[in-house]
Amino acid sequence: MILLNFAHPLTTAHVAKIEALTGRPVERVIEVHSQIDPQQPLAPQVVALADAAGLSPAEWQTLPILVNPPSLNFIAVALLAELHGRCGYFPAHLRLRPARGPSRRSTRWRKYWTCRHCGMPPEGGGENEFLRRGPA
Repeated sequence: MILLNFAHPLTTAHVAKIEALTGRPVERVIEVHSQIDPQQPLAPQVVALADAAGLSPAEWQTLPILVNPPSLNFIAVALLAELHGRCGYFPAHLRLRPARGPSRRSTRWRKYWTCRHCGMPPEGGGENEFLRRGPA
């Protein structure tokens, strides 16, 4: 699967944990810097974030994609809407929670979500079916 990371850089340990959560190997990690200028219109900046992933229209629609969204909520929401338009579905995405302990910079992946978690089951598949088989 392709992991689109719009958050903090990932370590090899992070990628291993993501593979354990999803049950699929991460074939490629695409790091996209997601800082925006709040004084500028949001929509063009979000389109630029998605463009920065460097995927073709066919790749958006055919590759199994997992998204680690930006931490800032309004960027994450707008980005997921943009990716829905490109993919034709809401891509699976990670949910983070802060790690316990002295370092607040550490995070742990709590789970990943597919469209079924949002009350919209994918056609012909179960909760994790998309990540196992990829898009139809």
